[in-house]
Amino acid sequence: MSTQCILETKGLTKEFKGFVAVNSVDLKVHEGHIHALIGPNGAGKTTFFNLLTKFLQPTRGTIIYRGTDITHERPAQTARRGIVRSFQISAVFPHMTVLENVRAALQRGLNTSFHFWKPERSLFQLHQRALELLESVDLKEFADEETVNLPYGRKRALELATTLALEPDLMLLDEPTQGMGHEDVHRVTQLIKKVSVGRTILMVEHNMNVVSSIADRITVLQRGAIIADGPYAQVSADPLVIEAYMGTADTALEGAH
Repeated sequence: MSTQCILETKGLTKEFKGFVAVNSVDLKVHEGHIHALIGPNGAGKTTFFNLLTKFLQPTRGTIIYRGTDITHERPAQTARRGIVRSFQISAVFPHMTVLENVRAALQRGLNTSFHFWKPERSLFQLHQRALELLESVDLKEFADEETVNLPYGRKRALELATTLALEPDLMLLDEPTQGMGHEDVHRVTQLIKKVSVGRTILMVEHNMNVVSSIADRITVLQRGAIIADGPYAQVSADPLVIEAYMGTADTALEGAH
């Protein structure tokens, strides 16, 4: 597995009228890794993602992607580099079929996403690729199902497929298992592991069982600052991390959600 750094932030800071949401974060994400960003509610995780995807501009600091300073790029420029974010909202069309949703995402890659008046036969070239993507997330049997009818966990799997359709280099997954039952959590966790092959994933996740089972590296934020960084075994034993999650060093981190 490559250990080349694909994404690095240096002193990344975001202040809102005196409130420091992200506080001088130095983070390195290595190519080919699943890197989890964890921390209590209000730790700055979502703000950090918003800085990476350019929905927010940093107060100060630098974002470097594959050796290039992308700090002040527009969101579309950053997306074209292959940094694709998923799961922060339900990113599917409920009254299209599962297959049509993936095909629509593939159209974005062809810059024809708004050409809905084109004859449907022009989409046939995307049909096979869409089916392959559905197979990769175990949804091929649901291809003709209207998306609104999918169970919640399967909808999240579909979001994963539509994200993959954009051929991401770096996938940013924002709480991919939030609101799921145990069975769906397990399924989506395994899917993330499966689709991570040949890709880099940075994910915000609350579920410690998910993090411990698939993350190569974990960074813990508290009040916008990094308090721990490393493999799960090291981070989960850190007294600062245990206290941040549980308020006491007597309770195991394993139970934190």
